[in-house]
Amino acid sequence: MAVKKRSKVSAEFNMSSLTDIIFLLLIFFMLTSQMVQINVKLPESNSTTVAPTDLPVMITVDGKITVVGKPSSMESLEADIAAAVRRTDNKDNATLNIISEVGVPWEQVHKLISIASGLKIKAIIATQPVKG
Repeated sequence: MAVKKRSKVSAEFNMSSLTDIIFLLLIFFMLTSQMVQINVKLPESNSTTVAPTDLPVMITVDGKITVVGKPSSMESLEADIAAAVRRTDNKDNATLNIISEVGVPWEQVHKLISIASGLKIKAIIATQPVKG
């Protein structure tokens, strides 16, 4: 009588499906990391106007300033905003969206409004709805 050979069980793990999952996770995190923004406490307002966000400029209480997501300083603020206006597709109706955290000195916000006026672009201040 012939003895049958038993098939040996392979102890290897197939890695091809794992690499697919890793690449999908990598793509997911790369795409979502671009959408992450810093949450700051904004002043409250009754306004219901939805403003365009062509040129967002964020000022925080600790003095950090970002122009269209890139770090800036008070000294180079006007040059950075002018460069952002040149890069935008909507040069004729460009709007400077001032995102100022509660507690930022009014002088800094006024400087942004003056820069926008000098560059002949509109400036608006972002607010959050009044909690009622």
